[in-house]
Amino acid sequence: MLVIRSSRLTDLDALMEMARQAGSGMTTLKPDPEMLGQRLATSEASFAETIAPEKRDYMFVLEHTGPAGEAGSIAGVCAIKGAVGLTEPFYNYRIGTLVHCSRELNVFTRMETLYLSNDLTGSTELCSLFLLPQYRAGFNGKWLSKSRFLFIAQFQHLFTEKIIAEMRGYQDEAGDSPFYEGLGRHFFKMDFNHVDGLTAIGKKSFIAELMPRQPLYVDYLPQSAIDVIGKVHTSTQPARRLLEQEGMHYEGYVDIFDAGPVLQGRVSELRAVRDSVLAVAAEGLPVEDHDAAPDTEHMLVSNTRLGDFRMILTRAVPGATSVVLKPEELAQLGCSAGDNVRTLTLNTRKTSHG
Repeated sequence: MLVIRSSRLTDLDALMEMARQAGSGMTTLKPDPEMLGQRLATSEASFAETIAPEKRDYMFVLEHTGPAGEAGSIAGVCAIKGAVGLTEPFYNYRIGTLVHCSRELNVFTRMETLYLSNDLTGSTELCSLFLLPQYRAGFNGKWLSKSRFLFIAQFQHLFTEKIIAEMRGYQDEAGDSPFYEGLGRHFFKMDFNHVDGLTAIGKKSFIAELMPRQPLYVDYLPQSAIDVIGKVHTSTQPARRLLEQEGMHYEGYVDIFDAGPVLQGRVSELRAVRDSVLAVAAEGLPVEDHDAAPDTEHMLVSNTRLGDFRMILTRAVPGATSVVLKPEELAQLGCSAGDNVRTLTLNTRKTSHG
């Protein structure tokens, strides 16, 4: 069985292994024990509410609770940062348009430009989503990604209205970023992985020191770089689709190194905020025959405690104010019959708004 729970300092070794497997381009999950250890400490303080909401970094792990040889192993990770750019600069390129017009020559041209921007400073960020390859089956990836939205729905007051997610940009089969090779290398004079690693550990002052502040004309870039602006890494395509299903969209901001798209949304417009239901847990044995219970769907069910947040995936009746859970499911949630839980359908429903 699997459960999503708030992270602990004891998860460091498991997260280090995940970071090693994640590879380059994922700046918030690097195999640096000091950085990950600090993130886990911040995460514990976040769930304990001992630091201000804007400084919080909620990390969640997908834990295997059985059978006996796998119990306690960590299968995946994801996170929510309360606000970005308040203690260190948060840079993106904003894609803009410049118009050049000459009536005398009868010439009118529109050209796309890249503006170095701090526009998204202060936004809540979804980040650090990674699932071990052996667990990339069934609904695990979808559940892990969408779990963050149910958490936000339960604790909406802790987050800013704007929510963002930086998507990993396109890389070729050799692991090179065509956008970085066409633009960034001219200014930084170092390999993409080196730059990526420096930003991951918070060394971002060189961005302001080396990047030009004036708009850059997209047409001046090599075609290989132009073609990948706003394009995600092949392995990131499913993650992008899941976020878009939940109410996030691309609005013309990209990462300054690999040009991966930044998805944006408004917390109040997220599907989880609109459609999740506060229900009461009941103990019982749900009908296992899905044909005999056609009104049930796969549902995310979480407890309502910030300090020991837990979530499971089960089958239940969407929108019901009472949810029947097995004894072991209640135990996974740390709940008893009569406790409040929050529920959300795993999949977008046709009856959903929008």
